[in-house]
Amino acid sequence: MPRIIAHLDMDAFFAAVEERDRPKYKGQPIVVGSDPMEGKGRGVVSTANYKARKYGIRSATPISRAWQMSEEARKKGFPPAIFLFPNFKKYEKASFEVSKIVSKFSPLVEPASIDEMYFDLSPSVLFRTHPELVEGMSFCGNYKKAGSICKKIKNKIKREEKLTCSIGIGSNKLIAKIASDFKKPDGLTVVEKGKEEAFLENFPIRKIPGIGPKTEEILLRHQIKLVKDLKKFSKVDLKKILGKLGDDLYYKIRGVDDSPIVEKYEIKSIGEQETFSKDTFDLKFITGRMVKLSESVFERFEKSGFKNFKTITITVRFAGFETKNRSRTLAKPVSDLKTVQFEALKLLSPFFDKRENPKKKLIRLIGVRIEKLI
Repeated sequence: MPRIIAHLDMDAFFAAVEERDRPKYKGQPIVVGSDPMEGKGRGVVSTANYKARKYGIRSATPISRAWQMSEEARKKGFPPAIFLFPNFKKYEKASFEVSKIVSKFSPLVEPASIDEMYFDLSPSVLFRTHPELVEGMSFCGNYKKAGSICKKIKNKIKREEKLTCSIGIGSNKLIAKIASDFKKPDGLTVVEKGKEEAFLENFPIRKIPGIGPKTEEILLRHQIKLVKDLKKFSKVDLKKILGKLGDDLYYKIRGVDDSPIVEKYEIKSIGEQETFSKDTFDLKFITGRMVKLSESVFERFEKSGFKNFKTITITVRFAGFETKNRSRTLAKPVSDLKTVQFEALKLLSPFFDKRENPKKKLIRLIGVRIEKLI
């Protein structure tokens, strides 16, 4: 039976929550991230609202560059960006309230991240728990009715949470996700079954999930810029160019995706990282911060509902942005802080000698995470 899948994406979520909760900032350009320290700060932007995006500030923009962009705008007579530290507890609460609203309209909801979720609006699914919503839907699925349901969801979120979202509707998760990004902010895009290929073909290739900077670079060498350019290549040719990914892309660019809605969001790891205020090779300082990060990760683990873990992974980023990850998988699952700290410090130790850092490069960032959660 045909499916109707929706993907909801909150608009500039962290910044929107801050603007909602701090009326004095309403209408101002807001950047959520680390302290810019007047252009000398470290770290990156978590979220920028749409006013700040007009200055060129985006998620993952280095915070120092974001401050420079804000200053350039200020010199032109525009209001400077307001830089705020993230408050994840507040964002998690808002995310939970949004998911509760969506659950009133669909029995199958998959959290994809703190500000995204998929939900099933197929008549066969809705009929089991929401028969009143199926009224007026044809047996093969009525996209107009699905659009009407999503308008109600958007209005309810706007009224009760004072936040906006963008929703995409399609025959599968792939199309729904791409559609949700088509009209932002506060958009609603419906791609009916049979119109997937026409919808996709004029998009830049980077719009297709799985195509990152490196894959894009390879495809551009073959004069492939748009999805319709990619469709000119056979499955065999794509496999020659991209290996196993070529097989996957052959179907994606044609709008084919049969991945199911997974109701429970599976946490794959719990981790934290810290960017230092200045690059350093100070053994005592770095190991001290790793101990503190391990404590913070373990505290989150204890609240997560998981009982054990098997793998500890650390991240080290040097001053030149070269990044290395090192892991240790234990013979048996464990659940104690001392193990996290001991293994993290053991993995970190080679970065202070020739084993991992023969040129004694200064360290910019460290991180630790626990994986294989049970």
